[in-house]
Order: sequence, then C-alpha cells, then structure tokens
Amino acid sequence: MMKKTMLGSLMIGMALILTACSGNGSGNNDKTVSVGILQVVQHGSLDQARKGFKAGLDQELKAHGSQIKVKYHDLNAQGDQANLNTMSQQLVQQKNDLLVGIATPAAQALAKKTTTTPTLVTAVTDLKAAGLVKSNQQPRTNVSGTSDLMPVGKQLKLLKSMAKGNKPIGIMYNSSEENSVLQVKIAKQYAQRYQIKLKVVSATSTNDIASVLAGLEGKISGLYLPTDNLMASAMKTIGQKTKAAKLPVVTGSIEMAQDGGTATYGLNFYELGEQTGKMAYDVLIKKKKPATMAVQTADKVHLYVNKANAKSIGLTADQIKQP
Repeated sequence: MMKKTMLGSLMIGMALILTACSGNGSGNNDKTVSVGILQVVQHGSLDQARKGFKAGLDQELKAHGSQIKVKYHDLNAQGDQANLNTMSQQLVQQKNDLLVGIATPAAQALAKKTTTTPTLVTAVTDLKAAGLVKSNQQPRTNVSGTSDLMPVGKQLKLLKSMAKGNKPIGIMYNSSEENSVLQVKIAKQYAQRYQIKLKVVSATSTNDIASVLAGLEGKISGLYLPTDNLMASAMKTIGQKTKAAKLPVVTGSIEMAQDGGTATYGLNFYELGEQTGKMAYDVLIKKKKPATMAVQTADKVHLYVNKANAKSIGLTADQIKQP
C-alpha cells in the first residue's frame, strides 16, 4: 500500500512539473527579447525610421503567431559624439539580443563597441564605405541593415524641371557626414554627364545654415539637399529662407520635403524602418546572422510634392512630374 501511495505521489508530481513547463503556451514563445536602439539625432526622417522598425518587427511577430515580447532600450545622442560613445557602450553592456543603429554615426559608434552582438542599421547610405561591412552583398561582420541611398540623379532631374533661368543648381550639405559626401559625389557625376551647372556649398553646424544660404542668394535657380542629418534638422530655417527667395527645393527624403522643401522623388523612412524590422525578426527568431544577410535598399520610392510650398513659390502640384 505504501509503495502504491509513493508511486501515485510521484506520478502526480511529474504531471505538475510537466504542466508548469508547458505554461500557457509554447514555451519559447513566452520569452522576452531585448533590443537596444541608438539614434544619432532627433528629426523627422530618423524618428520615422525608428517607428517603422518597431512596427515592422511587431508585424512579423504577429504574422507568425509569436507571443515573444520585445523590450526596447531607446537612446538618442542629440547629435553629440560624446553621447554616442557613452550610449553605445551602455547598450552593449546591457547585453541586448540585438542592437540597432539609426544613421551612420550611430551605426559606427555601435560597431566600434562590439564585433559580436548582432547589429542592424538603417538610414545609412553606404554600409561598406562607412566601414560597417566587408561587402554589401556579404557583410561578413556582425552588422547588416538597410541603405537609404536615394535616386540622386532623378532628384536632380526633378529639380531641374522646376528651376527657372540658367543659373546653377545649388547643393548644400554637411561635409562632415560621409553619407552626404557620397551623395554629392553622385550628384556631381550626374551633373557632368548631363551638363548641369552646380554650385556646391557646405555647412557644418546649424549656426552656419542661414549665412551659407545668404551667400547663395541670387546665384542659384534651385536648391538640392541630400539626406543629410544637419540639413534635415534645419529644414524649418531652410524652408523659410528659400520660400522667401522663391527657390524650388528638392530634398533627399520625403520627411525633409514635408518640413520645408518643395518636392522629392525618394523613399519613405517609415517603410525603410519596416524593412529593417523584418530583418530583425530573422535575426531574433530565425537566428540568422547579419554576416550572411545582404544589405537591403528601399523597396519603393515615391514622388512627394509639398503643395503649400510649391504654391508659395509659384508652382502648382500638376507642374511637378515624376522624373
């Protein structure tokens, strides 16, 4: 009788252990993963990329019926290099399951702190040129992600179609940003090929923007701004100055055009963030390694017209056509 009682107790105990292990669902699906996000500065394009990233990862989890929860650690360096250094170290020390760098300086800061933690980046123009990967097709590092390289030639063509007179097309950028340097190089090559005159100027701080623009007054027929973090941060000022001068402005991103430009033919940073979020699902859940994941470019580009700005400089939305 005692043996039967002991056997019965043992079987009940085993059943309780198995029930506890099974929990309410499928074991692994109940866990939490942590994602550290480092953003270089706050402005529309990068904010949208961050929001899109979270939405894209969430969509993938729901689509696959996963109950895994994501805990985010969001940090914004507000354009300060010292902050980037400190914050990247902080995110690495937290031992996040995945790191995300938004814009080139943030991506590089994370890459300097770890060569092992899986890292995805977005809003970076050329990952290879930035030293983040060995190749955009085969990264062979702990980093991959999405490039925000725009159709620079088509953007210049769009601006040329809006500009009046024979004065050069102006380009303003921050020469300290690697992504901007690359886009200006592409713009110069396009301009040389199609015999478009350019006047290229650089500003390295928000305090320089107004004076650099003043130096262009009366000398250009339109202004091109690449996807440049400094220019994006100063779009309100740029928009006011160029609107007063009746200058059409084509920007690298849709968000920049919304904040003070005239038009663009470019990508939506929210959508680019979503693409990166889908890559994050592959890293976190499918256990893919960034080293083997090719860098992606935007799935879609769009013509965007800021109708209010266009009207203020004497153009209608119908006059602005896809290049």
